[in-house]
Amino acid sequence: MFLHLKHTSLDVFKFSHELVLECYRLTKLFPESERFGMISQIRRAALSVHLNVAEGCSRKSVNDRKRFYEITRGSAVEIDTAIGVAFKLSYVTMEQLTNFENLIITTYKILSGLIGK
Repeated sequence: MFLHLKHTSLDVFKFSHELVLECYRLTKLFPESERFGMISQIRRAALSVHLNVAEGCSRKSVNDRKRFYEITRGSAVEIDTAIGVAFKLSYVTMEQLTNFENLIITTYKILSGLIGK
């Protein structure tokens, strides 16, 4: 936030930031009974995506960066899977997931590209 480092201008950083915010917005729609279950898990995984992107970008070694991006991509898959369960349980509608869909797909694609480099 206060450190104006190069990674903050990267698309993956921007999309992962928006993904965190969208996950928080979506989980506000979940029932209170999921507070310590799915809500907590999705929020932690979303924050993990954003934080691991930042930490990975700070690594000097290409292999270190790729390892952080692989972990990040795994967390993105975790979020997508949990949101899928939430949808099946009718916690959210497809209309409410429009922005999430774009963010998760784009973040995943960018991460896959960074891993493949």
